[in-house]
Order: sequence, then structure tokens, then C-alpha cells
Amino acid sequence: MIVGIDLGTTHSLIGMHTADGQVLFPNPHGQVLTPSVVSVVDGAVLVGQAARDRLVSHPQASVAHFKRWMGTHRETRLGEHRFRPEELSALVLRTLLADAEAALGYKVEEAVISVPAYFSDAQRKATRAAGELAGIRVERLINEPTAAALAYGLQQREQEGRILVLDLGGGTFDVSILELFDGIVEVHASAGDNFLGGEDFLQVLVQAFKQETGLDTATLDGVEQAQLLQRLEQLKRELSARSLVELEITLAGRELKWSVDETRYAQLCEPLLQRMRAPIERAIRDARLKPDALDDIILVGGAARMPMVTRLATRMFGRLPLRHINPDQAIALGAAVAAGMKARDSSLQEVVLTDVCPYTLGTQVSRMGPDGKERSGYFHPIIQRNSVVPVSREDVFHPIHAEQKFLRIDVYQGESPTVDKNIKLGELQVPLTTREGEGDRSVTTRFTYDVDGILQVEVTENASGKRHELVLEQNPGVLAPEQIRQRLQALDALKIHPREQQVNLALIARTERMYSEYVDQRDQLQGWLLQFREALESQETQRVERHRHELSKALDALEGVY
Repeated sequence: MIVGIDLGTTHSLIGMHTADGQVLFPNPHGQVLTPSVVSVVDGAVLVGQAARDRLVSHPQASVAHFKRWMGTHRETRLGEHRFRPEELSALVLRTLLADAEAALGYKVEEAVISVPAYFSDAQRKATRAAGELAGIRVERLINEPTAAALAYGLQQREQEGRILVLDLGGGTFDVSILELFDGIVEVHASAGDNFLGGEDFLQVLVQAFKQETGLDTATLDGVEQAQLLQRLEQLKRELSARSLVELEITLAGRELKWSVDETRYAQLCEPLLQRMRAPIERAIRDARLKPDALDDIILVGGAARMPMVTRLATRMFGRLPLRHINPDQAIALGAAVAAGMKARDSSLQEVVLTDVCPYTLGTQVSRMGPDGKERSGYFHPIIQRNSVVPVSREDVFHPIHAEQKFLRIDVYQGESPTVDKNIKLGELQVPLTTREGEGDRSVTTRFTYDVDGILQVEVTENASGKRHELVLEQNPGVLAPEQIRQRLQALDALKIHPREQQVNLALIARTERMYSEYVDQRDQLQGWLLQFREALESQETQRVERHRHELSKALDALEGVY
């Protein structure tokens, strides 16, 4: 059985397709949303809600939003360990898999994982590496907007249709235009912003709060900064349902009161909304469609709950977007459908899913200026962005100088006319065996890009027919196979708490987080925590369960959760 996974910036989910539809597996807290947060305590690793609570109480030992760092060499120090983004993602994947295996009763070994449509080659390969580090085989990476379309049943339509999917998650914004015809779901165009999401809308509130209260956040310690972010995140969520929200908080010895209404918040976020318009317009332009040619607009992603996002889509397309499936769950449900298709589930209609190359791929060339002087550093596209994959394109190149003995084919990814603003993926040195005056010294260069994100570069000397090849399976910032094996051994050596203890550890983390927030209740919270720790030390199952239930109820009452 293959599972579908939404490996998100703020939350992650796991599910599978059954004869009765898609099922999402809950974590030990009964929630299908598992926070994408990792924390280290006493040499042990916490993942999920417990780690999220420790973001407030122990911010230096906890980390979130590492999906934004995928495909880079960035490392995060937690305790005595240093983690790459792939390893942090692998820890989240392991937790999700444990939840699925607890529900299913058997080991899960294969998965379909969703990724932002605008993820680069390096980011996609880093996601595959995370799956390998987590001990699963990644059967396919599916673009998040494509997964959303599957969740809305695009593949079940009897008539042809075009759908625009807007996916605003915690850390990324994706736009895709898809079309269904003859049992094929084809992506026409993808665009997006890998650094625009709910976290950026949260930072708008942070800046407004600082400016209007006169608070200097540099005077706050790590716990207070994390507490402020947590409270403003809660305020942001409340603004999706209420027109006016007030905040009272004590920071740096000051009691601060602040209020903001949804209209004011939308005005503050106008620069972000303008950033959203650009990839939407680019996708429509690339697909060569007019807005009225779209049959449906789908809005997904947790941040899509904000009324200002719905208004933006409504203004741009003159109609309300579809949002009847839980925006937080749509990607995971679609990934589960894709997993069922991959497993050839008999209850699913046979559909062919196509994808596109999200970025332009090309090489560096030199050009002659008006003054006759040679200028290097120009980008020459070979495979244009949004080409349906698999795709293969070729072009002919000539040496500039008669005495050249080598021709270097640099491989770049990006949309800038100059290579210095694009990403270099690799290079191939081609010796020119034909001398000047002996015949054709040109070479034919072919780029071939497949659905697994592997780019093959073939260079053929036209005079001799001699062929040179470069296969780019690795990118800068991506782990090599030997590195993955070494990192896997290191992860296996980590002390990970057993799943049956996670619910207790999460309750401790929640109590510690509330201790840092509810100053007037600290004595009571400390007493409750002491009693619960004593119950855990007894190792008496019934006593632990009783104390856990009582502590949970007390904390719910204190936070007003019913």
C-alpha cells in the first residue's frame, strides 16, 4: 500500500486511498495536522505538537519552517546535534509514518509526497533524500496544486475543463493551471513564490505591533519573542473569522494592549497581495489563456482562509473560488488519490498525470555587442519553463575563437537573461577534436528532462559524431548517495522517544509553554507539572492515564478550550 504525504511548512499530514475514499491518519493527539516542528530535549527528539509548544518555552532547542531551506547546505544546531533541512524533514516523515503504521498495523514502505509546484530541481531532490532518510521509497513527487485538483475530483469529470489552483501555504505560494481531456490531467503552467506564505503575513502583524506599541523586540529574550509570535499567530487566525481582534500581553515588564481589524490588516498586507498577483498573471500568460476561459478557481492552503485572499481571487476572476474542502487537508487528500493511482487501485479511474518543468533550463553563451566586442554571461534557454515533461530539446553552438580547443557547456536554471542571476547546475567540457579549417567545429547540445527531475545533457561534435554526456542527478545543496548513507546512520543513532510516550511528553511541553505565558498561574501550573511527573515515575499505566486526563482538562479550562 502506498501512502500520500503533504510535507508542509507549518503542518504535515499523511493519508491513503481506500475503497470508501481518502483517509487521513491522526496523530496520538487525535489530530490529522502534525506541526512540522522539531525539538531536542535531553538528547531526545520531539516532533509535532510537543515540539511546537517548546518553540515558546525552549526556542533555542526547537526549529520550524525548515521546508524553506530545502535544497541548501544550511544546518541547524539543536542541542549537541546539527541537522540539515532534509534530516529535519525526515524526522517529520518518520513521525507521520509511525502514525500511519499505528493505524494500519503494518509497515509502510512507499509514498507519494507533495511539493510546491515552483520547487527547484535541488529542492525536489532534497525532498526525495528526506524520504530516503526516513526509510521509505518515494514513488512520486506530485505538485501541490495538482494534488489539490485531484482532491476536488478533477480526474472524475466527464467533460473537459480548465482549473486554476491557488495554493497559499505557510511558507510558499503556488499557482497552477490544469486541464482535463481524454483521461489526461495536464499541467499547462506553473508559477509561484517559494518565499511567500502565511509566515510572511504573520510578520506584517509583528511589524505593526512593534510600531504601534513602541516595543523594541531586541530587548526581548528568546522565550518572550517566541511567545509574541505564538500569540500573534493566534490573532491572525482569529481575524479570518472576526472583524476585530484585541491582544493583551506582558513583555519586557510592560503590559501591552493592541487591537487590529481585518480591514486594517488587509491594508498592511497589500504589498504581499501584490506579490501574489504576479505569479497568477504569469501562469495565465504562460498558458496563453484568458481568465474567462477557466472553468473553476480552487483556493487551498491554510493561509487561504484569510478573507483578503478570497477577495483577491474574486476581484481578479469575477467569481468566488471553490473552498468547500478543508484548505489544510486538500493537498494531503489529493496526494492520497495520487498514491491510489500509483498503486493502480481498482476504485480509481485510470488517469494520466502530466507535469511541467517549473524553470527554464539553458546554457551560457557569449554575444557580440554593437561595437563588435565579445560579451559573455548571457543565458540561452534550451528547455523553456512550463514545457510538458518528459521533454527533449536541442540547439547548435559554435566556438567563438578559431584557436579554441575546448567548448564548455554550462548548465543553468532560471529566468534571468544573464547567468549570474540564475542557478548553475553543472558543466561539461567538450574537447574540440576538429581543428580550424578542417571542417565543422560546431556541436549539437540536447537537454532531456524527465518526470523524476533528472536532466541529461548530450553534446555531439557535428564533424566527428563523437558524443559526450552529463547526467545531472545531483545539484548544489543536495546530498550525494554516500552522504545519505552516513546521515541515515547518524539519524538511526538518535534517541527517539517511543510513540506511546509522545502524548505524555507533549502534555509536559504544553504545560511548560503555558507556564511561560500565564504568569499569574505559575504556582498552580508548576504544581500540576510536579504531580504529573511523579505519576510518570510510578510507571503505573492507570495512574498515568488518570493524571494525564486530569491535567489535560485543567489546561483546557485555563486556556478556554472546550
